[in-house]
Amino acid sequence: MAMLGKKRPPRRASGVSGLSRAPHDATHSRDRQTPNAQDDAAAQRITVERLAHDGRGVARLPSGKTVFVERALPGEPVEIAVHRTRKRFDEAHVRQRLSDSPLRQTPPCAYFGRCGGCDLQHMTLAAQRMHKIAAVRELLARQGLELPDDIALLATPAEDYRRRARLGVNVDGQGRVLVGFRAAGSQRLVDIERCHVLVPELAALLAPLREVIHTLDAPRHVGHVELVATDGGCAVTVRQLKPHAGDTARWQAFAERLAAEPSGGVALGLLQGRDTPRLDWLSAPPALAETLALPGSAPLTLGVAPGDFLQANAAVNAQMVARVMAWLTPANGERLLDLFAGIGNFTLPAAAAGADVTAVEGHPAMVERLADNARRNGLDVHAVQADLNAAGAVEALLETAAPEALILDPPRAGAETACRALAAAPRRPARIAYVSCDPATLARDAAQLVAGGYRLQRVAVADMFVHTAHMETLLLLQDE
Repeated sequence: MAMLGKKRPPRRASGVSGLSRAPHDATHSRDRQTPNAQDDAAAQRITVERLAHDGRGVARLPSGKTVFVERALPGEPVEIAVHRTRKRFDEAHVRQRLSDSPLRQTPPCAYFGRCGGCDLQHMTLAAQRMHKIAAVRELLARQGLELPDDIALLATPAEDYRRRARLGVNVDGQGRVLVGFRAAGSQRLVDIERCHVLVPELAALLAPLREVIHTLDAPRHVGHVELVATDGGCAVTVRQLKPHAGDTARWQAFAERLAAEPSGGVALGLLQGRDTPRLDWLSAPPALAETLALPGSAPLTLGVAPGDFLQANAAVNAQMVARVMAWLTPANGERLLDLFAGIGNFTLPAAAAGADVTAVEGHPAMVERLADNARRNGLDVHAVQADLNAAGAVEALLETAAPEALILDPPRAGAETACRALAAAPRRPARIAYVSCDPATLARDAAQLVAGGYRLQRVAVADMFVHTAHMETLLLLQDE
């Protein structure tokens, strides 16, 4: 216990701790099966046929078994090594690429292949976006949905887009302090000094943050560091699991240093304690706010607090909101129901267009933030707290709000309960805009709506997360 929170002296790796294991060593995986000798020999050289939804190459072994190959592109002949064998498919990595696809580029980040954050940097930006559109088209088609010919792309050329991030902090078995992001599919931390996709304001904070963390007496007490950048300034929130007076003084000095810099606008807070953590600002509390400017409308200001959900890419988010408003064309007095409304990303633009908006969120603090944002912009919005996954909740909202249009923007798990209620409702909105960060759950839910009588009219893919396989997808459905 005396060593808790202290840097431990280096020790020789035992070979069984996991720290020194090769990244693809799956010998002890419960998924490991007895290798098929023929496949093991023949699988050394295959040609990649296509991409899976997560961006891995897909090929066939001589036996006909499917194999997913990390960082391999369609058309590339590769020599592979299988590192995990499952009943229906194998997983492999490339030993040698025999020729390159024209879709391949040199990854712009030095940490590619180690950091799990940007898994498509080996593909050109155009190829990444073509893949995302194709993935959405395939997932919707699998549900038997009739698709429009054109799927719109919402994107910007910028790659330094990410305005929020969580830096992990750890002390490894050799006593080294690591500050960075998780490796793909692992809790292992990759130590980083720079990040290609962070907005410049946050990228500039990495070096000084690392410097402070490396001076701490108890770096083990730091769980992670949250970074967020908005038009109103930046915030750094340090998750301190256990108070430490000396380290608090170091963080205080850093907060004062940030406040004294010409750029200013960076607030630093300590979120201390395990079970009931308390947030203490070591400088003036931040005035975090997003400016949402849409074509033909006055800018809207949305206040944000650390920990609130905020789309990672501000420019693409503005395009996404503008597209939903163009699809729904909310008019004066039209009743609109916004489910999973967050801080008001879609609520406020719809209300500013004159719609009579009822906005629903699950977390009471978020409901209050949404109501504050409506007041800040002089808008009249009915903000409601409700568990949208509870039986009967959506039915009750449809009865009381009687919406003519509806927006769905659920978390990754989707809105299955809400869509089931909408499909069966005797009185329901004529138009639904569904925004999703998971095209698989979106396709599932859209199929429910279509089976209930809605028709899919428009599809758009938003490249919210450049260099990753993740995306936002937008659907417009019309009641037939």
